[in-house]
Amino acid sequence: MSGPLPGSVPGDPRSPDVRDTYPFFSTTDDLAAAGYVEQEFIVSGAAAGWDTVGNQVATGVPFRTRVVVRRPVHQLRFSGTALVEWQNVTAGYDLDALWDADAITRAGHAWIGVSAQRVGVDQLRGWSPARYGDLDVTGGGRFTADELSYDIYARAAAAVTGTAMGGLRVRTTLAVGASQSAARMTVYYQSILPKVAPVFDGYAFIVGSAPTRAGAEPVFQVLSETDVRTPQRPADTDRFRRWEVAGAAHSGWRGQQYRAPISVRDLGAAPQYTCGSPPFSRVPLDHVVAAAYEHLVRWVRRGTPPPVAPPLLFNADGTRTRDALGLAAGGIRLSQVSVPTALNTGDNTGETFCRLFGTHEPFDAATLDRLYPHRAGYLAKVILADVANVRAGYLLPADAWQNLTT
Repeated sequence: MSGPLPGSVPGDPRSPDVRDTYPFFSTTDDLAAAGYVEQEFIVSGAAAGWDTVGNQVATGVPFRTRVVVRRPVHQLRFSGTALVEWQNVTAGYDLDALWDADAITRAGHAWIGVSAQRVGVDQLRGWSPARYGDLDVTGGGRFTADELSYDIYARAAAAVTGTAMGGLRVRTTLAVGASQSAARMTVYYQSILPKVAPVFDGYAFIVGSAPTRAGAEPVFQVLSETDVRTPQRPADTDRFRRWEVAGAAHSGWRGQQYRAPISVRDLGAAPQYTCGSPPFSRVPLDHVVAAAYEHLVRWVRRGTPPPVAPPLLFNADGTRTRDALGLAAGGIRLSQVSVPTALNTGDNTGETFCRLFGTHEPFDAATLDRLYPHRAGYLAKVILADVANVRAGYLLPADAWQNLTT
């Protein structure tokens, strides 16, 4: 492993001098104010290759990739937990889908983003040849279906948590992935992990699939309304927990707001979409994910399983049950759903990714007046809903407070 690489924003990714470049999708959050630093490393070695059903197809294949680390500067700020995210490449480039500066820095966790897949690494090489031109996760083009990705992810996590943490002592290493990355992690846990030495203490599968195999390491699955399509679901066990969040979308408003200026900076423009309904649910799925991380840490360290949560409800014909306002019934109900000022759903139609964005349609004045004749009454209901969710374990107190102040 080498690094940290020089270069930071602002810079020129096309510069031939790596010192004048910067990490792709470098965060715009003020990490220094939180006592954090962002660094980028190159991890290289030899990886095994696996197919999607757990057959080993290669051994000792050279690889070279990048890893981004956002961590506390000092041990006193560090919780001892490292969240290792499998960077999502559905859009054609590395996406730190689960980076949440508020929750992660507040908790004192480290975040580590691993570039494990060909699509993301290919884009990096073209984006900044000086910085990334020698990266390769295909064994020189021999393994283009991401056969090496599983071992690269695990090896990178082990390397970084051992040596690239600025002296911080890592106590708990959690594998986290969203959507397509969760699907890759599912293959790893389901079919490959039984055949290799474990690297991760626990696993969080966010807005995506989760394994059915019962393993030693606990599995936490958090799904938005978008992701729950049928009433069939696995049962919770002492090693598996599933939460479903009413009104939340697979890819909601907060993530879009965070990534838009970064997309302009690094890609030239932020994506624009024409959807059937106003897109991007504003139900903060990230609040539930933050609570899930804290439960997962306790699950790993103390053996204390997370609380169970009610499932989303379906009608006899298989359609989703909705109330008179159009909001989904059942599931974890944050105050944005139980004390609504808008219709937030996990559904939408239209081009490309619209079906993942959900909808957000503010209620008109007449509806708001009918629901909440007085502002004080509305605020009281929000407080009661948030307190109930904090007590149930679905919401952290700091995020409940944020609901009242933003």
